[in-house]
Amino acid sequence: MQQEQTQVNRKIELVSSKDKTQGRKKLKQYLGSLGLLIVIVAFGIVLSFMSPVFLTKTNLINLLMQSTILVTLALGVTFVIITGGIDLSVGAIMAVSSALGLGLIVYNGVPVIVGVFIMVLIGAVFGLVNGLFITKLQLSPLIVTLGTMGIARGIVLIYTNSANIDPVPNSFVTLATGSLFSIPYLILLVAVFAIIAHIILKNTVFGRSVYASGGNELAARLSGVRTKTIITLTYVISGVTAAIGGLLLSARLESVGPTAGTGLELTVIAAVVIGGTSLFGGQGNILGTILGVILISLVSNAINLLSVPPAWDSLVQGSVILVAALLDVYRRKFLKSA
Repeated sequence: MQQEQTQVNRKIELVSSKDKTQGRKKLKQYLGSLGLLIVIVAFGIVLSFMSPVFLTKTNLINLLMQSTILVTLALGVTFVIITGGIDLSVGAIMAVSSALGLGLIVYNGVPVIVGVFIMVLIGAVFGLVNGLFITKLQLSPLIVTLGTMGIARGIVLIYTNSANIDPVPNSFVTLATGSLFSIPYLILLVAVFAIIAHIILKNTVFGRSVYASGGNELAARLSGVRTKTIITLTYVISGVTAAIGGLLLSARLESVGPTAGTGLELTVIAAVVIGGTSLFGGQGNILGTILGVILISLVSNAINLLSVPPAWDSLVQGSVILVAALLDVYRRKFLKSA
Protein backbone atom coordinates (compact mmCIF):
# COMPACT_ATOMS: atom_id res chain seq x y z
CA MET A 1 0.00 0.00 0.00
CA GLN A 2 2.82 2.37 0.94
CA GLN A 3 4.66 1.55 -2.31
CA GLU A 4 1.56 2.38 -4.39
CA GLN A 5 1.15 5.69 -2.54
CA THR A 6 4.80 6.52 -3.26
CA GLN A 7 4.29 5.86 -6.99
CA VAL A 8 1.19 8.07 -7.01
CA ASN A 9 3.12 10.86 -5.29
CA ARG A 10 5.91 10.57 -7.86
CA LYS A 11 3.41 10.85 -10.72
CA ILE A 12 1.86 13.92 -9.11
CA GLU A 13 5.31 15.49 -8.74
CA LEU A 14 6.14 14.76 -12.40
CA VAL A 15 2.87 16.29 -13.61
CA SER A 16 3.36 19.30 -11.36
CA SER A 17 6.94 19.74 -12.57
CA LYS A 18 5.82 19.52 -16.21
CA ASP A 19 3.06 22.08 -15.62
CA LYS A 20 5.53 24.47 -14.01
CA THR A 21 7.95 24.06 -16.92
CA GLN A 22 5.21 24.76 -19.44
CA GLY A 23 4.07 27.73 -17.37
CA ARG A 24 7.59 29.19 -17.30
CA LYS A 25 7.95 28.67 -21.03
CA LYS A 26 4.68 30.48 -21.77
CA LEU A 27 5.64 33.25 -19.37
CA LYS A 28 8.95 33.78 -21.14
CA GLN A 29 7.21 33.82 -24.52
CA TYR A 30 4.83 36.53 -23.28
CA LEU A 31 7.75 38.44 -21.79
CA GLY A 32 9.45 38.25 -25.21
CA SER A 33 6.46 39.94 -26.84
CA LEU A 34 6.27 42.44 -23.98
CA GLY A 35 9.97 43.20 -24.42
CA LEU A 36 9.39 43.96 -28.10
CA LEU A 37 6.50 46.25 -27.16
CA ILE A 38 8.78 48.09 -24.73
CA VAL A 39 11.36 48.53 -27.49
CA ILE A 40 8.68 49.97 -29.80
CA VAL A 41 7.44 52.40 -27.13
CA ALA A 42 10.98 53.49 -26.26
CA PHE A 43 11.86 53.99 -29.92
CA GLY A 44 8.67 55.97 -30.42
CA ILE A 45 9.48 58.24 -27.47
CA VAL A 46 12.97 58.92 -28.78
CA LEU A 47 11.62 59.59 -32.26
CA SER A 48 9.00 62.00 -30.90
CA PHE A 49 11.81 64.16 -29.48
CA MET A 50 13.80 64.00 -32.71
CA SER A 51 10.82 64.87 -34.92
CA PRO A 52 7.79 66.89 -33.77
CA VAL A 53 5.83 65.43 -36.69
CA PHE A 54 6.00 61.86 -35.37
CA LEU A 55 3.15 62.04 -32.84
CA THR A 56 0.76 63.85 -35.16
CA LYS A 57 -2.44 62.01 -36.06
CA THR A 58 -1.61 62.19 -39.77
CA ASN A 59 1.78 60.52 -39.33
CA LEU A 60 0.49 57.80 -36.98
CA ILE A 61 -2.36 56.93 -39.36
CA ASN A 62 0.13 56.90 -42.24
CA LEU A 63 2.41 54.60 -40.21
CA LEU A 64 -0.43 52.15 -39.62
CA MET A 65 -1.51 52.35 -43.26
CA GLN A 66 2.03 51.50 -44.39
CA SER A 67 2.01 48.56 -42.00
CA THR A 68 -1.20 47.05 -43.41
CA ILE A 69 0.47 45.54 -46.48
CA LEU A 70 3.36 44.11 -44.47
CA VAL A 71 1.03 42.69 -41.82
CA THR A 72 -1.15 40.99 -44.43
CA LEU A 73 1.83 39.23 -46.01
CA ALA A 74 3.41 38.49 -42.64
CA LEU A 75 0.29 36.67 -41.38
CA GLY A 76 0.68 33.98 -44.04
CA VAL A 77 4.46 33.81 -43.73
CA THR A 78 4.07 33.24 -39.97
CA PHE A 79 2.20 30.00 -40.67
CA VAL A 80 4.95 28.87 -43.05
CA ILE A 81 7.87 29.68 -40.75
CA ILE A 82 6.20 28.00 -37.76
CA THR A 83 6.35 24.75 -39.78
CA GLY A 84 10.08 25.34 -40.30
CA GLY A 85 9.68 26.51 -43.91
CA ILE A 86 10.42 29.73 -45.74
CA ASP A 87 8.61 31.63 -48.49
CA LEU A 88 10.61 33.98 -50.71
CA SER A 89 7.88 34.24 -53.32
CA VAL A 90 5.32 36.37 -51.45
CA GLY A 91 6.39 39.67 -53.04
CA ALA A 92 6.24 38.22 -56.54
CA ILE A 93 2.92 36.45 -55.86
CA MET A 94 1.53 39.76 -54.66
CA ALA A 95 2.58 41.39 -57.94
CA VAL A 96 1.39 38.67 -60.31
CA SER A 97 -1.99 38.12 -58.65
CA SER A 98 -2.83 41.83 -58.48
CA ALA A 99 -1.58 42.46 -62.04
CA LEU A 100 -3.57 39.62 -63.62
CA GLY A 101 -6.69 40.27 -61.57
CA LEU A 102 -6.68 44.03 -62.07
CA GLY A 103 -5.79 43.58 -65.74
CA LEU A 104 -8.91 41.48 -66.28
CA ILE A 105 -11.01 44.16 -64.58
CA VAL A 106 -9.48 47.13 -66.44
CA TYR A 107 -8.82 45.64 -69.88
CA ASN A 108 -11.45 42.92 -70.19
CA GLY A 109 -14.37 44.38 -68.25
CA VAL A 110 -14.54 41.52 -65.77
CA PRO A 111 -16.72 42.36 -62.72
CA VAL A 112 -14.72 43.57 -59.73
CA ILE A 113 -15.81 40.71 -57.47
CA VAL A 114 -14.72 38.16 -60.11
CA GLY A 115 -11.37 39.93 -60.58
CA VAL A 116 -10.74 39.89 -56.83
CA PHE A 117 -11.65 36.20 -56.67
CA ILE A 118 -9.16 35.52 -59.49
CA MET A 119 -6.46 37.42 -57.57
CA VAL A 120 -6.98 35.24 -54.51
CA LEU A 121 -7.18 32.09 -56.66
CA ILE A 122 -3.85 32.89 -58.36
CA GLY A 123 -2.22 33.37 -54.96
CA ALA A 124 -3.65 30.06 -53.74
CA VAL A 125 -2.41 28.22 -56.86
CA PHE A 126 1.13 29.54 -56.46
CA GLY A 127 1.03 28.59 -52.77
CA LEU A 128 -0.24 25.11 -53.65
CA VAL A 129 2.58 24.64 -56.17
CA ASN A 130 5.11 25.69 -53.54
CA GLY A 131 3.64 23.32 -50.97
CA LEU A 132 3.42 20.30 -53.30
CA PHE A 133 6.96 20.70 -54.60
CA ILE A 134 8.24 20.93 -51.03
CA THR A 135 6.23 18.10 -49.49
CA LYS A 136 5.80 15.66 -52.37
CA LEU A 137 9.15 16.09 -54.13
CA GLN A 138 11.10 16.83 -50.93
CA LEU A 139 12.72 19.93 -52.41
CA SER A 140 14.18 22.73 -50.31
CA PRO A 141 11.64 25.49 -49.50
CA LEU A 142 14.36 28.05 -50.26
CA ILE A 143 14.92 26.69 -53.78
CA VAL A 144 11.24 26.12 -54.57
CA THR A 145 10.04 29.57 -53.49
CA LEU A 146 13.03 31.21 -55.15
CA GLY A 147 12.02 29.47 -58.38
CA THR A 148 8.36 30.45 -58.15
CA MET A 149 9.44 34.00 -57.34
CA GLY A 150 11.30 34.15 -60.65
CA ILE A 151 8.39 32.61 -62.56
CA ALA A 152 5.87 35.03 -61.05
CA ARG A 153 8.11 38.04 -61.80
CA GLY A 154 8.51 36.87 -65.38
CA ILE A 155 4.74 36.51 -65.85
CA VAL A 156 4.19 40.04 -64.49
CA LEU A 157 6.80 41.58 -66.80
CA ILE A 158 5.39 39.78 -69.85
CA TYR A 159 1.74 40.55 -69.04
CA THR A 160 2.23 44.23 -68.17
CA ASN A 161 4.94 44.84 -70.79
CA SER A 162 6.77 46.64 -67.96
CA ALA A 163 3.99 49.24 -67.67
CA ASN A 164 1.56 50.09 -64.88
CA ILE A 165 -2.05 48.92 -64.99
CA ASP A 166 -4.57 51.64 -64.14
CA PRO A 167 -7.03 53.11 -63.32
CA VAL A 168 -8.38 50.95 -60.53
CA PRO A 169 -12.16 50.59 -59.96
CA ASN A 170 -13.91 53.08 -57.68
CA SER A 171 -14.45 50.33 -55.10
CA PHE A 172 -10.66 50.01 -54.76
CA VAL A 173 -10.35 53.76 -54.20
CA THR A 174 -13.09 53.63 -51.55
CA LEU A 175 -11.29 50.77 -49.81
CA ALA A 176 -8.06 52.78 -49.68
CA THR A 177 -9.53 56.16 -48.74
CA GLY A 178 -12.71 55.35 -46.80
CA SER A 179 -12.98 55.15 -43.03
CA LEU A 180 -15.33 54.11 -40.24
CA PHE A 181 -15.34 56.24 -37.07
CA SER A 182 -12.19 57.95 -38.41
CA ILE A 183 -10.41 54.58 -38.71
CA PRO A 184 -9.43 53.73 -42.32
CA TYR A 185 -11.07 50.67 -43.85
CA LEU A 186 -7.67 49.15 -44.61
CA ILE A 187 -6.64 49.16 -40.95
CA LEU A 188 -9.96 47.65 -39.85
CA LEU A 189 -9.82 44.99 -42.56
CA VAL A 190 -6.27 43.92 -41.70
CA ALA A 191 -7.19 43.86 -38.00
CA VAL A 192 -9.97 41.37 -38.83
CA PHE A 193 -7.49 39.24 -40.81
CA ALA A 194 -5.09 39.25 -37.85
CA ILE A 195 -7.81 38.18 -35.40
CA ILE A 196 -8.86 35.33 -37.71
CA ALA A 197 -5.24 34.19 -38.11
CA HIS A 198 -4.74 34.29 -34.32
CA ILE A 199 -7.88 32.22 -33.70
CA ILE A 200 -6.84 29.64 -36.32
CA LEU A 201 -3.37 29.25 -34.83
CA LYS A 202 -4.36 29.14 -31.18
CA ASN A 203 -7.84 27.62 -31.08
CA THR A 204 -8.11 25.06 -33.87
CA VAL A 205 -6.84 21.56 -34.55
CA PHE A 206 -5.20 22.87 -37.70
CA GLY A 207 -3.29 25.50 -35.72
CA ARG A 208 -2.02 22.95 -33.22
CA SER A 209 -1.00 20.72 -36.12
CA VAL A 210 0.99 23.62 -37.61
CA TYR A 211 2.97 23.97 -34.37
CA ALA A 212 3.42 20.21 -34.10
CA SER A 213 4.68 19.92 -37.69
CA GLY A 214 7.26 22.61 -37.07
CA GLY A 215 8.29 21.43 -33.61
CA ASN A 216 8.94 17.82 -34.58
CA GLU A 217 7.58 16.68 -37.92
CA LEU A 218 8.39 12.99 -37.39
CA ALA A 219 6.75 12.87 -33.96
CA ALA A 220 3.73 14.76 -35.29
CA ARG A 221 3.38 12.31 -38.20
CA LEU A 222 3.63 9.32 -35.85
CA SER A 223 0.92 10.95 -33.70
CA GLY A 224 -1.46 10.96 -36.66
CA VAL A 225 -0.91 14.49 -37.96
CA ARG A 226 -0.93 14.65 -41.76
CA THR A 227 2.14 16.83 -41.79
CA LYS A 228 2.51 17.05 -45.58
CA THR A 229 -1.06 18.30 -45.94
CA ILE A 230 -0.59 20.77 -43.09
CA ILE A 231 2.65 22.17 -44.54
CA THR A 232 1.12 22.43 -48.01
CA LEU A 233 -1.86 24.33 -46.61
CA THR A 234 0.44 26.83 -44.87
CA TYR A 235 1.94 27.72 -48.25
CA VAL A 236 -1.55 28.07 -49.70
CA ILE A 237 -2.40 30.46 -46.84
CA SER A 238 0.80 32.40 -47.54
CA GLY A 239 -0.13 32.66 -51.23
CA VAL A 240 -3.65 33.85 -50.40
CA THR A 241 -2.43 36.53 -47.97
CA ALA A 242 0.13 37.66 -50.57
CA ALA A 243 -2.67 38.04 -53.12
CA ILE A 244 -4.77 40.01 -50.63
CA GLY A 245 -1.71 42.17 -49.94
CA GLY A 246 -1.49 42.84 -53.68
CA LEU A 247 -5.14 43.87 -53.72
CA LEU A 248 -4.59 46.30 -50.83
CA LEU A 249 -1.42 47.68 -52.44
CA SER A 250 -3.14 48.30 -55.78
CA ALA A 251 -5.98 50.04 -53.90
CA ARG A 252 -3.52 52.31 -52.08
CA LEU A 253 -1.44 53.16 -55.16
CA GLU A 254 -4.49 53.17 -57.49
CA SER A 255 -2.43 51.10 -59.93
CA VAL A 256 -0.23 48.05 -60.06
CA GLY A 257 3.22 47.85 -61.62
CA PRO A 258 5.62 45.05 -62.57
CA THR A 259 7.99 45.92 -59.71
CA ALA A 260 5.32 45.80 -56.99
CA GLY A 261 6.55 43.99 -53.88
CA THR A 262 10.17 43.71 -55.06
CA GLY A 263 12.38 42.90 -52.07
CA LEU A 264 9.39 42.86 -49.73
CA GLU A 265 9.79 39.16 -48.90
CA LEU A 266 12.97 39.76 -46.88
CA THR A 267 11.36 42.57 -44.92
CA VAL A 268 8.36 40.35 -44.16
CA ILE A 269 10.53 37.45 -43.00
CA ALA A 270 12.58 39.79 -40.81
CA ALA A 271 9.40 41.18 -39.22
CA VAL A 272 8.05 37.68 -38.51
CA VAL A 273 11.31 36.52 -36.94
CA ILE A 274 11.73 39.70 -34.88
CA GLY A 275 8.19 39.07 -33.65
CA GLY A 276 9.21 35.76 -32.09
CA THR A 277 8.60 33.16 -34.79
CA SER A 278 11.57 30.81 -34.89
CA LEU A 279 13.27 30.07 -38.20
CA PHE A 280 13.68 26.52 -36.89
CA GLY A 281 9.92 26.06 -36.53
CA GLY A 282 7.53 25.23 -33.72
CA GLN A 283 7.32 28.72 -32.18
CA GLY A 284 5.54 31.93 -33.06
CA ASN A 285 2.37 33.96 -32.64
CA ILE A 286 0.38 36.58 -34.54
CA LEU A 287 0.73 39.32 -31.91
CA GLY A 288 4.51 39.08 -32.09
CA THR A 289 4.38 39.23 -35.89
CA ILE A 290 2.32 42.44 -35.76
CA LEU A 291 4.77 44.00 -33.28
CA GLY A 292 7.66 43.00 -35.54
CA VAL A 293 6.01 44.71 -38.50
CA ILE A 294 5.36 47.86 -36.45
CA LEU A 295 9.00 48.01 -35.37
CA ILE A 296 10.25 47.75 -38.96
CA SER A 297 7.67 50.32 -40.08
CA LEU A 298 8.89 52.63 -37.32
CA VAL A 299 12.43 52.35 -38.64
CA SER A 300 11.27 53.24 -42.17
CA ASN A 301 9.16 56.08 -40.78
CA ALA A 302 12.15 57.43 -38.88
CA ILE A 303 14.27 57.36 -42.06
CA ASN A 304 11.64 59.48 -43.83
CA LEU A 305 11.02 61.92 -40.97
CA LEU A 306 14.71 62.52 -40.30
CA SER A 307 15.49 62.98 -44.02
CA VAL A 308 18.00 60.14 -44.05
CA PRO A 309 19.33 59.52 -47.60
CA PRO A 310 17.39 56.72 -49.39
CA ALA A 311 20.63 54.78 -49.86
CA TRP A 312 20.64 54.10 -46.12
CA ASP A 313 17.29 52.33 -46.33
CA SER A 314 18.82 49.11 -47.70
CA LEU A 315 21.62 49.27 -45.13
CA VAL A 316 19.12 49.60 -42.30
CA GLN A 317 16.92 46.78 -43.63
CA GLY A 318 19.92 44.47 -43.97
CA SER A 319 20.98 45.28 -40.41
CA VAL A 320 17.46 44.59 -39.16
CA ILE A 321 17.49 41.15 -40.84
CA LEU A 322 20.80 40.27 -39.15
CA VAL A 323 19.46 41.45 -35.80
CA ALA A 324 16.39 39.30 -36.38
CA ALA A 325 18.55 36.21 -36.92
CA LEU A 326 20.58 36.97 -33.78
CA LEU A 327 17.40 37.48 -31.76
CA ASP A 328 16.09 34.14 -33.00
CA VAL A 329 19.22 32.31 -31.81
CA TYR A 330 19.13 34.10 -28.45
CA ARG A 331 15.41 33.41 -28.06
CA ARG A 332 15.89 29.68 -28.60
CA LYS A 333 18.65 29.53 -25.98
CA PHE A 334 16.54 31.62 -23.61
CA LEU A 335 13.51 29.35 -23.97
CA LYS A 336 15.62 26.20 -23.57
CA SER A 337 16.76 27.50 -20.20
CA ALA A 338 13.10 27.27 -19.11
